[in-house]
Amino acid sequence: MRFHVLTLFPQMIEQGLSESITGRALKQNIISLNTVNIRDFAHNKHNKVDDYTYGGGAGMLMQAEPVYQAVRSVVSQINKCNQVHSGDNSEKNIADENILYENTSYKNTAEEIKNHNARLIYVTPQGSVFNQQMAAEFAKCDDLIFLCGHYEGIDERVLEETVTDYVSIGDYVLTGGELPSMVMIDAISRLVPGVLHNDISAETESFHGNLLEYPQYSRPVEWHDKKVPDVLMSGNQKKINAWRLEKSIERTKERRPDLYAGFKRLDKCREFLMKNKLLHIDMIELINRGCAEILFEADGEYLLRDMVSKVCFHTRPDEGVSKLIDLAPEDDTKSVDKYSSQHIPETVTDQITNGIVLHQQRYVELFKANGFNETVECRQAVYTNKEKLSVSGLYRPDGKPMPNGLTIRKLDAADIQEAAPMYPGFDNPDYIIERIEAGAVYGAFFGDNTANDTINTLAGIIGIHEEGSIGMLYVKPQYRHRKLATALETYAFNRALENGWIPYGQIIVGNEASMKLQESMGLHFSKSSVYWMTKNNA
Repeated sequence: MRFHVLTLFPQMIEQGLSESITGRALKQNIISLNTVNIRDFAHNKHNKVDDYTYGGGAGMLMQAEPVYQAVRSVVSQINKCNQVHSGDNSEKNIADENILYENTSYKNTAEEIKNHNARLIYVTPQGSVFNQQMAAEFAKCDDLIFLCGHYEGIDERVLEETVTDYVSIGDYVLTGGELPSMVMIDAISRLVPGVLHNDISAETESFHGNLLEYPQYSRPVEWHDKKVPDVLMSGNQKKINAWRLEKSIERTKERRPDLYAGFKRLDKCREFLMKNKLLHIDMIELINRGCAEILFEADGEYLLRDMVSKVCFHTRPDEGVSKLIDLAPEDDTKSVDKYSSQHIPETVTDQITNGIVLHQQRYVELFKANGFNETVECRQAVYTNKEKLSVSGLYRPDGKPMPNGLTIRKLDAADIQEAAPMYPGFDNPDYIIERIEAGAVYGAFFGDNTANDTINTLAGIIGIHEEGSIGMLYVKPQYRHRKLATALETYAFNRALENGWIPYGQIIVGNEASMKLQESMGLHFSKSSVYWMTKNNA
């Protein structure tokens, strides 16, 4: 991932991010940092970038042209770098890219600047308040550009032409955007695969699931007459997890009543969904994993959105009419048909940007009437046992090869070229690449010891979809009938259980082979189906 910071004080950024975890990630080329001095684009005698504001007022304002030219330079660098790597799915050599940045010419058109693909974040108290969900969204980008203001801000005209996101770190004023940019880069970097050595730590820290992190303790057992709670030394993980959840709730209620209110609201939703756990497992797990936000709720009807994938989920288990249509405003300028019983207002449909999963068939026609297409019908398949599956005869959990040469491990960038063709990704051919880069796809390899060096051949894959379900299962034809699918599913389920998740998948109706596999694994099926739908223009 590449961070670009447009600033008047590049050394402040470089020094601030050169230590600790971000510093290590920079040295290992997991992330890169490109600081651009805006003064370099002020073509006057003293490299002056500020001037008085029209209409009067205290302080000086950063001028549009130097900022615009600085943005041009970075966008040109990004575009040229992307051209170099187009068609190359191998791990990017960030060190070489830094050389490329130094030798890039700046001949972008105004239209190209305005429509650049990279996210350009203007750090301002007037922006949306930065949070963990926003960090997760930004972490999926290849390039992020931060624009740091100073003095009284920046000329509005250049902001209108270049900025994609206005972001604040709180309701207070600082002397410039450098410190907020470093705060955000630190938070975002932690979510980039490979930055944190512990794969799970980024998923379980403060603000996960609207709860603050529980208290933690280290040695010695007793310090200043204060002892570590006995439960943490009991070795009973179930009791430890229960204690941690209890303390997280207590701490959130005491210190962050705003977060606690959101937690209680989602907890009430989860309690409602648990009445039909198998059907609603996707929505329940969304809440359990701290990724859910409620877009709408009324009389036993819920519309949730995954804050990571942006996929939405709708349910109304009773036979009532959807309350979504009650949100349609009365507007005499529109035709009567526009607000018929089949109309869902744009205020709702505009928030469904990456598809929706319906949990009752009777609402399929409603959403079709509002610009959605049904793409696939699935049954939920859930592993309800809390104990990990046996791996005996399937694979070795220590990563060493089985007698037949089989190993299973997480895929990385070096595996993309071989793994990508195994999963077409439907409307997004790059989807599996994104999931591999996120560390969410696992591969089964067979070693060939006939050569001097062992050659490992990828035989099959499985992964965790962005919204949480386990899928993408594929075994090459020549490796089928060796219990490889069972081994892959066992591996994925056990990884999910280690994270405290409930393993589940969505089986396309008619896929009898997959249904039989899930039955043999001991999964339970929802009695009715769920329906994936996408917008007509998606």
